[in-house]
Amino acid sequence: MKDPRKLSQILILMFCIGLLTNGCTSSANSRYFGKTVAPKDNILRYVSGSEPETLDPHISSGQPEARVYMAIYEGLVEYGPKDMQPIPAIAKSWEISSNVDEFVFHLRDNAKWSDGTPITANDFVYSFRRGFAADTLSSSTELGFFIKYAEAFNGGQVFVKKGDSFLLEKDFGGEEQKPSTGIGPDTDFHKFVQSPIRLTLDGDEKKRAKQIDADPKLKAAVAGAEFVPVKAEDIGVEAIDNYTLRVTLRQPAPFFIGLLAHQFFRLVPKQAIDKWGKEWTRKEHIVTCGAFRIKEIRPYDALILEKDPNYWDAANVHLDGIAFYPVEDNATILNLYKGGSVDAFLNHTVLTSWIEQVRAFKDEYMNFPENSTAYYSMNVTRPPFNDPKVRKAFAMAVDNDALSNFRKITKPLYDLTPTGIFPDYDKARAKVSEEIRKERNIAPDVWAKYGKFDAERARKTLTEAGFPVQKSGDGWACPTFPTDKVSLMFNTNENNRSIAEFVQAQWRQNLGITVPLKSQEFKTFLKDRHEVQYDGLAQSLWSGDYMDPYTFVGLHYGYPNNGDAGFNDPKYNKMLDDANAELDPAKRYEMLARAEFYLMEQQPSIPLTINATNWMKKPYVKGMYPNPGTLLPWKFVYIEQDPAKWDKDVENVMTESDPQVEKQLQELTATQKTAK
Repeated sequence: MKDPRKLSQILILMFCIGLLTNGCTSSANSRYFGKTVAPKDNILRYVSGSEPETLDPHISSGQPEARVYMAIYEGLVEYGPKDMQPIPAIAKSWEISSNVDEFVFHLRDNAKWSDGTPITANDFVYSFRRGFAADTLSSSTELGFFIKYAEAFNGGQVFVKKGDSFLLEKDFGGEEQKPSTGIGPDTDFHKFVQSPIRLTLDGDEKKRAKQIDADPKLKAAVAGAEFVPVKAEDIGVEAIDNYTLRVTLRQPAPFFIGLLAHQFFRLVPKQAIDKWGKEWTRKEHIVTCGAFRIKEIRPYDALILEKDPNYWDAANVHLDGIAFYPVEDNATILNLYKGGSVDAFLNHTVLTSWIEQVRAFKDEYMNFPENSTAYYSMNVTRPPFNDPKVRKAFAMAVDNDALSNFRKITKPLYDLTPTGIFPDYDKARAKVSEEIRKERNIAPDVWAKYGKFDAERARKTLTEAGFPVQKSGDGWACPTFPTDKVSLMFNTNENNRSIAEFVQAQWRQNLGITVPLKSQEFKTFLKDRHEVQYDGLAQSLWSGDYMDPYTFVGLHYGYPNNGDAGFNDPKYNKMLDDANAELDPAKRYEMLARAEFYLMEQQPSIPLTINATNWMKKPYVKGMYPNPGTLLPWKFVYIEQDPAKWDKDVENVMTESDPQVEKQLQELTATQKTAK
């Protein structure tokens, strides 16, 4: 196999090309955007964005890493190439309890690690337990907190044992758990995990003492009790046998199967981690389980993969390899693509100033609706954004419509959840909105402006919060606002900076406040934002992990969470729990919509835009689709050498049938059973 060229050499070449071509203009007679020749070595060359934070799928939650993980690791299910609905992976089929709170997965008996070791249900048990272990430092653990006792284990909590029994959550303010319709054989572990939820308390002795002292009933109950640490073995994941896995949840989660495609739930190799510890992801140590394995790691240059012959479905993997290039400069990415040095690149990459020209290349430019939003998180744990009025004022001072017009490929976002992705949820949200309007007796024309851009109301609200906005010449001033203690943080990228500068100008114009901008390298930025170690505001982009609105409304559920604002509201948490316990889909959506409305009144974030895919691929790259999350299952991708079969007019790529891809999907169809 011929290795792709070093990225440093490519960059030098493309810098020269960029000077010669003066931007993105192409020949008027050209059908394609630059050099378009299918690679003979059958290696896909893809710009993945930032340098991967790590090759450990438990650690990172970034989308650049997610695409790499989808090539080298697999889980129970995978994202479908077009719609992101879950398709079988290592699990060939599954059963779901009627309460949607327990799942039994039947695994393939021919799945192997890249070192040839067979994959069994015990590998999943190990991987789940490791992911939830506090010392793993995963940024995505909360995604799995629906699994019974996962959150308690991750938080270092303890059970309360009194004599031969344990105190139960329902006896101390917890919800009465509905009788579960468990499935599969009734093992000793199953009897334990199906029993009523045990009460858990803080594992820290001092914090636990405060918790107990604050509740007289609890204080009396724990007298003379033993505190038993929640162990990894208590989590609701069980290997019934080598090829049967059972997962038990603490409450129903209708979206759970789709969630399992997320990188957090992909397998990690116990044999390598036990032997090498934190060094297990080094090239000489790493063991993978995806369609591709590691061939070469060149930090900040390239990650080279090759097809793994041990992969259970290797016969249906079309590429011989993938070269992932970590490039963040958008102009460089476009020049690399134009020069034919890469075959495709990540989403949100085409520069705003180049959009109109790039759109002309209809066989290559991907502009499709995306299950993705852009917003600014606000640190609600520190002044001045610990005040909801301040948060509301800053949100109302941003003209989302003007921002979308500036961005050209986005739509305004006014809530947490994007419109147009979940049509039934959009209907539920409209119904709930009208109900709330009537409950509050607000005129329709006034209600239509609620939660949207309103500079005058923003100034009034900020003044009420103790920061008077005053007229100053032709504009406004807010001299008492502490601009020295806040900033707008974003990761290094031209588009991110241009958006930040636009919003900064909005606040200056509408509030008389100039918020300083702060740019960070992606790795540092992700860590600081997730740990809420920032002053003021931080850029957030969220691509849905699965096709259900809960992927957005659940961002601020519990704590820690992926809302990255430090927000945690027990009322909101309960509203979401109640919604997910509702088995009627229409009623569940209405309950989620009410929860979303409640959250947006607390305003932990500033909605900005609904994103579009905004990326390009060469017409000879087939099986790669602009799905709602731009998450690409690489086993479906292939390079077509015959120009007559290249993609034409990609506006139709999602509806046209590719026989090769359709055949693969049909072969993967699961035998899904729902227990009575």
